Amino acid sequence: MPEGEDITRRVTIYDVARAAGVSASTVSRAFARPGRVSSATAERIHRVAEELGYRSAEVYRPASQGSHTRVIGLAVSDITNPFYFGIIRGAERAAATADFTLMVGDAHESSEAERRMLERHLPLVDGMIITSSRLSDQDLRSIARRLPVVVLNRKVAGLPCVVPDNPRGIRRAVEHLASLGHHKIGYVAGPEASWADGMRWRAVRESTLELGLDDARIGPVHPTVSGGRGAARRVVEQGLTAVIAYNDLLGVGLLRGLEDLGVDVPGQVSVVGFDNTMAAELVGLTTVASPAVLLGETAVLYVANLVNRTAQSRDALSVLPVRLVTRTSTGPRR
Repeated sequence: MPEGEDITRRVTIYDVARAAGVSASTVSRAFARPGRVSSATAERIHRVAEELGYRSAEVYRPASQGSHTRVIGLAVSDITNPFYFGIIRGAERAAATADFTLMVGDAHESSEAERRMLERHLPLVDGMIITSSRLSDQDLRSIARRLPVVVLNRKVAGLPCVVPDNPRGIRRAVEHLASLGHHKIGYVAGPEASWADGMRWRAVRESTLELGLDDARIGPVHPTVSGGRGAARRVVEQGLTAVIAYNDLLGVGLLRGLEDLGVDVPGQVSVVGFDNTMAAELVGLTTVASPAVLLGETAVLYVANLVNRTAQSRDALSVLPVRLVTRTSTGPRR
């Protein structure tokens, strides 16, 4: 074990629950809603929490605030990914309109970091939007039993979900590359645990099959510029003339990596991204435009309706439209 790991590891609500012999929800109530736990149990939980070094201030909420905080949490998988800028902007705008405050948490592309972040945030919010989660469906349903939850950029049966139209976007990208004479379409995959990645790869396979094309998969690759840069050599080794990247960051990285290898884009290889972030526009990357701002707005309005008990359904699915934006990274096959 690396030096200092025991010191830096955060004590979680589950650690306190095990040591105190109660459930995690009882620990949460002891800090967030003291009046709903017996004084003896609350005293034991606080004593154990102090002994373990649990940072109770992170989840304490004075009883005088009542049962509602008017705060909506927004969990994102990687706050440095430009895709989330639009989602956060749309969510903030919609939250202000609905008289809520938005609180953003970063999962750092890690299921464990996501779990810890959610445990810190859940006692502080009235509802939660969980974006591109790396947790299991069962975990997400368990959270939804504690408070209103909307899942963004992923489908989970039984929960309200908001997603971009991944199949249509990929289909448009494949059709565009086929119209340029490319016969084999590569897909540079993102995180293995990503629902969106699975949907996009499936759409590539279905689209190429319908159009009589071949396909190839590279990855999974870390969904960053450096990840895309590292995948460029594999694109060349497989002799691909056209590739679709899981997201724009991978797409930008591919452009940089191919340039490093002396490969002409789009003369020798055409590259398509997904999301239409500012980075794609700056480097001339053809990409599928995902309605990020609308995704954030829609998710907040739905979770606000759940909190206010005005939602029509608790398992609605909103599929938002996408479009293909062509730029200089795609061209005719030589």
